Amino acid sequence: MSIESQLKAQLAENRDIVQALLDDGSEPDAEYVIEHHFSSTNFDRLEKAAVDAFKLGFEVNDAEEMELEDGSIIFCFDAVAHHKLDVELLDKAAEQLLQLAVKQKVEYDGWGTYFVGDEMDDEDEDDEEDDGFPH
Repeated sequence: MSIESQLKAQLAENRDIVQALLDDGSEPDAEYVIEHHFSSTNFDRLEKAAVDAFKLGFEVNDAEEMELEDGSIIFCFDAVAHHKLDVELLDKAAEQLLQLAVKQKVEYDGWGTYFVGDEMDDEDEDDEEDDGFPH
């Protein structure tokens, strides 16, 4: 898939994710933790991508090793930003990070965030205190 078609698909997904969160009652004006996901079978390439993401202003978490269903190993990390569910910001980040992924020959796996609102139950609030994120 070309970078243009990947970007077009990601921009559409950005709108779908934001709309789904807002439709579910997530706070429109809250600050969100946006986690952009990267993966690769090559740790050195992934590490270079993490450095590039950091230079773009993202927080970068430590790479993790994961075993896939077929037994193969991949490495992954998240490039993290904190901001509102602003489609323009998400589109800009997606474009920058997709270009970074192509340059470093790693996979950009899109982004995710967490619901922000009053519907979090007591169990989720207890979990949030443990690691900062609801489960």
